[in-house]
Amino acid sequence: MRQTSLLATLGLCLAGAALAHTGVKNAAVMARMNGMSAIAAEMKTLGEMAKGKTPFDAAAARAAAASIARHAAETPALFEAEEDDPKSEAKPEIWQDFADFTAKSNELETIAEGLAESIQVEADLRPAVAALGGTCQSCHKLYRE
Repeated sequence: MRQTSLLATLGLCLAGAALAHTGVKNAAVMARMNGMSAIAAEMKTLGEMAKGKTPFDAAAARAAAASIARHAAETPALFEAEEDDPKSEAKPEIWQDFADFTAKSNELETIAEGLAESIQVEADLRPAVAALGGTCQSCHKLYRE
């Protein structure tokens, strides 16, 4: 049940990301949105495999997890400056507790790095998506509108 909820949330995040980029004027905010969209795209790759919409491919799954880890590592630098744009979904709480925001990004990076090594069989996907999705949700709940 929880995994289904995480997959549904992932779908909503992907749909919202496409609309959110329209009309962004601040280059720093656009860079942040592009970084988050890159993570969402890799989550979509994993999610579609987990739901059986695309065939399982262990190498592609591990590559998606490795890409998520790389983007998660870049995330704190993208948010370091408190930039704003009417299209931004970033809450001010990011900069009020930047240490926690950074810790959540580091947690995503660590989990994704581990999955980039450990995903071997199709049965590994649902727990992988759940772990990554839970980490994404923990950050989005506090720091994203």
